[in-house]
Amino acid sequence: MKLFQDLVIQVKDIIDKEFGIMDDSGTILACSDEEKIGDVSQAASKVLNAGTNIATIDGTSYQKIYINNKPKYITFIHSEDADSLKYLSLFSVSVSNIRKYHDEKFSKSYFIKRVISESIFSGDISTRAKELHIQIKANRVVFLIKTEKTKGTYPEEVLQSLFPTRSKDFIATLDDENTILVKELKSSDDQNEIENIGRIILDTLNTELMVKAYIGIGSTVNNISDLPLSYREAKTALTVGAIFESDKFIFNYNKLGLGRLIYQLPVPLCRLFLQEVFKKDSLESLDAETISTINTFFENNLNISETSRQLYVHRNTLVYRLDKILKTTGLDLRKFDDAIIFKVSMLVKKYLDNKDGNTKSY
Repeated sequence: MKLFQDLVIQVKDIIDKEFGIMDDSGTILACSDEEKIGDVSQAASKVLNAGTNIATIDGTSYQKIYINNKPKYITFIHSEDADSLKYLSLFSVSVSNIRKYHDEKFSKSYFIKRVISESIFSGDISTRAKELHIQIKANRVVFLIKTEKTKGTYPEEVLQSLFPTRSKDFIATLDDENTILVKELKSSDDQNEIENIGRIILDTLNTELMVKAYIGIGSTVNNISDLPLSYREAKTALTVGAIFESDKFIFNYNKLGLGRLIYQLPVPLCRLFLQEVFKKDSLESLDAETISTINTFFENNLNISETSRQLYVHRNTLVYRLDKILKTTGLDLRKFDDAIIFKVSMLVKKYLDNKDGNTKSY
């Protein structure tokens, strides 16, 4: 507030109209008429709901200022002529710059955001961490939370209420869909705690914001300078999870299994593998019912009796289907080696479909 009021004092001799800035609740933080500081404007809600960035209400012009894609401040001037609108725009730019300066100087979350995005020199990380009283060595993990782009929903606020210890846990909005949580842990090996935190985040966002969310989790690191690695792994976890485990919502980089391995393979090598394993178009010729049969067969560890029971078909019917798959693909899924080849092939097919744009990506 002091920085904003200092700005107003510097420019009020230039602007001959009453002007100032309020927060998103309408509380006036700084004003050329200092007696009005602390007053609450009833126009704030109308401005926030306006479809345009600049709105004029009862002869006063207002401009929304966005911080992390959320309207955080509203500047105003008691006029609506063209020159006053120019003054308002210039004043708004100055307010944004002051907020950025403040974040760079004092905001821990802004600092963490710069660290994970690698937009700060590695040699400066320790110095800035000490200035902000952030512990350099601690067990930390990055959660990347991806939500649907929905107007008026701010996951950061929900996460702040879940993890209020801002000296140890850091939350930052990256864009309209992505938010990060850097969580400090007691132990670097407690995977159960990590995934439990992920489930709490998911359930809370679903309940309070009514939005679908996906969470990528990186590896635990014990130095603040290693956070970019955990962040990159969290991004990879979301991408790989979308390809190979599309029915899930939480993806841990350390539990991606074969999906992570296949994701790192060159596309030409994957195409060559499928060509070697299957006859021409034999994989594409399998219909949805056959694929469902195969998946159930794998889920039941190649057990014919249990698979036929779950599919509500006679044992002989299942054997007939497996014989048909053998005839079509050349692979007998009752044999362990052939079953492994087919399972890996299906994962490779998912990967290639994603590369070709045939499957979703978070």
